[in-house]
Amino acid sequence: MYYIGIDIGSVGCKGVLFKNQIVDKKVLPTGWNPQKSGEQTLNYLLEANNLKAKDIKGVVATGYGRVSQRFADKTVTEITCHGKGGYYLNREIRTIIDIGGQDSKVISLNDAGDVIDFVMNDKCAAGTGKFLEMTINSLEEQIDNLDNLVKDDKKAKISSMCAVFAESEIISLLADGVSKSEIAGGIIDSIIDRINILLSKITFQEKVLFTGGLAQSEVIKNELSKKLQTEVFSYSNSQFAGAIGAALISKDML
Repeated sequence: MYYIGIDIGSVGCKGVLFKNQIVDKKVLPTGWNPQKSGEQTLNYLLEANNLKAKDIKGVVATGYGRVSQRFADKTVTEITCHGKGGYYLNREIRTIIDIGGQDSKVISLNDAGDVIDFVMNDKCAAGTGKFLEMTINSLEEQIDNLDNLVKDDKKAKISSMCAVFAESEIISLLADGVSKSEIAGGIIDSIIDRINILLSKITFQEKVLFTGGLAQSEVIKNELSKKLQTEVFSYSNSQFAGAIGAALISKDML
């Protein structure tokens, strides 16, 4: 039998089809209707793999839009699912840093992969993908071009944690002739500073996994490694950690 995990984030809806391993995965924009994007993700996984609803043993939904998924057999918090999915990706992981579209979180795991502590930043855009998107757009650049934009280690100082004030800072820096590369580096630094504040509130352990959409950025991953002075892991499936965890929970519980 197959199991499906759906992680409905503020920006992307991630789905994973699982049997004894990951069979397929899909990410779609969440858009304004998380219920519809969840259904579209589910239908894609079924149709792409020539499956019917009867072939699926269980579906677990997680993420901020989980309560809107009427097809889900169970809903589980994103902290639990990210912990489970992160441990699946690497059993040596003890700390997970997740930078999502509208929130960021750090999670501490024990040796069995259970969540023992976590803290979230979900009250403002600081340290989130939205902060990065807004500030990079101020440079008239796209977030997808971030790794090409940062060309050296020279970084401008972005002092404001507020996305609105940070945009004003960036406009002033551009007017002063500061390069886009330096400003982009400064933006990344400000995000990592915010993550460090979160990490200071939990028991930080080495073996760090970087998840979320921004985990595909080599520049951010490398800067995290430098600042934390430890290796930070990221994989092609890092963005799907929540959905992987949801699928695993479905397999264990349903």
